Amino acid sequence: MHSSGRQCHRGGWVVRSRIESVGASLPHGLTEIRRYKNTVIALLLGLCVLLSAVYLLRPAPVPDLAQDNASDLTRLKADWAAGEMIVLVRHVERCDHSRATCLNTPDGITDRGRGVAVGLGAQFERLGLSRTDLYNSPVTRAVQTSSYMFNSVTSGQDWLFNCKGTLLRDALAHKVAGRNLVLVTHSECMAELEKELNVPGASFGYGTALFLSTGKGNAKAHLLGFLDATDWRSMFSQ
Repeated sequence: MHSSGRQCHRGGWVVRSRIESVGASLPHGLTEIRRYKNTVIALLLGLCVLLSAVYLLRPAPVPDLAQDNASDLTRLKADWAAGEMIVLVRHVERCDHSRATCLNTPDGITDRGRGVAVGLGAQFERLGLSRTDLYNSPVTRAVQTSSYMFNSVTSGQDWLFNCKGTLLRDALAHKVAGRNLVLVTHSECMAELEKELNVPGASFGYGTALFLSTGKGNAKAHLLGFLDATDWRSMFSQ
């Protein structure tokens, strides 16, 4: 019992010593935390500022002209009246990517796509086509789309299909001062244009129209926004 008592006393002394040792080290640890706290806070604030700057300086997405963009629509109609617009139109529904009935050939458009193309042509007619040049990609689905939109088909416009890195340059080269330019093309070419203009890529549906204003002269092009095939009512409700 005496020996056991000594062991308990010794064990208690060891535990107490360890607690005291830990307690003695806490102030030093807290000092270290305080020492680095300001640095950590400064780094976090710097990171927040950096992230905010990246967010604010990121390129703006392509505006949807159907979503309360009255000022852009007003400018669009004014520039169209002045013959200062370039419009890229994606062909309507392609048959080989759909279960819908083909108009005729599998590499062309669907039968229901034909109705969409006719409707789009009517909307452009409302804008006015007296001072407008029309071009289309030589691919069957674009040829058919142009045919039903405008009753007009051009040949030899390979630049509206093989367009990687050259679409904007070629469009401006075909733009005549005082005349609008409408190009029936493909989603890939519209994506190329977005890339050349350094705007975030957007997915455009069949029949979507992408509007660019050339302003005064043809040296530059300002992207106004897009209209889906079903959203043209906003154009004429302003």
